[in-house]
Amino acid sequence: MKKIISAPDLTKRPPRSPRVRLGGYAILPRMLDKGRARLAGKNGEFHYNCPLDHHFLKFAGVSAKALLKELAKGKGDWEILQWIQARSKTKPTNLEIAAWSAYHDQRGPTDLESREYFHDYHVKLAPHREDVAGWFDVLDIDDHVTFGGKA
Repeated sequence: MKKIISAPDLTKRPPRSPRVRLGGYAILPRMLDKGRARLAGKNGEFHYNCPLDHHFLKFAGVSAKALLKELAKGKGDWEILQWIQARSKTKPTNLEIAAWSAYHDQRGPTDLESREYFHDYHVKLAPHREDVAGWFDVLDIDDHVTFGGKA
């Protein structure tokens, strides 16, 4: 019997913000939305296992392929979090997870190439916004604008 996967339609709305937490992890709920949507063929322009997802995967110590396989079983967020905690090769503590997530909340471009890309992205999306400082800021604005919002 095949499990039914409850997947967001990312052609109609964005995945959850990278700021949303599951088990204290930033990025994870967004990644789960993209994975489920990919399995359902509803991922639109959103990519599972993108560079942002790699930050989570490396820190949590799980593979994108194995995680997608678990999502294909129709597991909910809580079940996936339990699976991650059981299979993690890095076994981060709650304090480490909180610090890592806080860092990513504020993380911005560091090298020249990334700064140029970030600047161009910011100018394209919301040139009048002075509160855009990190990657999560531009992702949230991009998600909003992509689905008809005004920056």
